[in-house]
Amino acid sequence: MKIVFHIDENEKWPTTISNIKNAINFAKEQSTVIMMIVVVNGPAITEYLTPEIRQFIESSEDLVSFHACHNAMNSHQITANQLPSCVKVVPAGIIDLAQLQDQGFRYIKP
Repeated sequence: MKIVFHIDENEKWPTTISNIKNAINFAKEQSTVIMMIVVVNGPAITEYLTPEIRQFIESSEDLVSFHACHNAMNSHQITANQLPSCVKVVPAGIIDLAQLQDQGFRYIKP
């Protein structure tokens, strides 16, 4: 199973984190593999800079991939050097979302 989570509002991070943890638990219980990517754009990009989100990313980077929209980064004066090292910068979040859906990822927007 492949899932892409889309976060564009700061207040959606806690729900997304909860969804990811639930999916990880489900995968362990069912002995199945779930590929997860989180695509972040809009104002939610600023949460990549918070200690809580950084800690979550670092603790789950083997199970979840994180993407950051370059356009949103520019809009909020964030550089790639400020992001956790495992976050992949993509040119445009919406294009990334569409491409991932074309690759069979199921779109989830908490």
